[in-house]
Formats: sequence, C-alpha cells, structure tokens
Amino acid sequence: MLVKIIIVGLLGFMIYNLFKALMIMNKNDPDQPKMSTFIGRRVMTSVVIVLILLVGILTGVITPNPHP
Repeated sequence: MLVKIIIVGLLGFMIYNLFKALMIMNKNDPDQPKMSTFIGRRVMTSVVIVLILLVGILTGVITPNPHP
C-alpha cells in the first residue's frame, strides 16, 4: 500500500510541475525560473515512477494483472 501512496504522490508532483511550467510559459517573465526546470523535474519524476514500478514488480511487492 505504501508503494501505491508514493506513486500517487509522485504523479501529483508531476502534474504540479506541468501546470507550473504552463504558467511560466504563458507569463513569459524573464525574472522567473525557466520553464525547462519544471519540465525536467517532470521527466525525472516519471523516470523515478517507472523505476519504482520495475523494482516493485521484480521484488514481488506489486503483482501485475495476470489477465490484461
């Protein structure tokens, strides 16, 4: 159950960074951080989610659906 909570939290963080980058892109303010910072965080979060899923499946913590 803890793995699922962590994954949902990371997905929420990923969505937050996506909308933060959208707001920066729309404002086009040179004083704010670059949009690529938030897009990079989003990509790194998705890499972490995939790694957690792979490790969880390989260790048996997460069981995949046998009949998709």
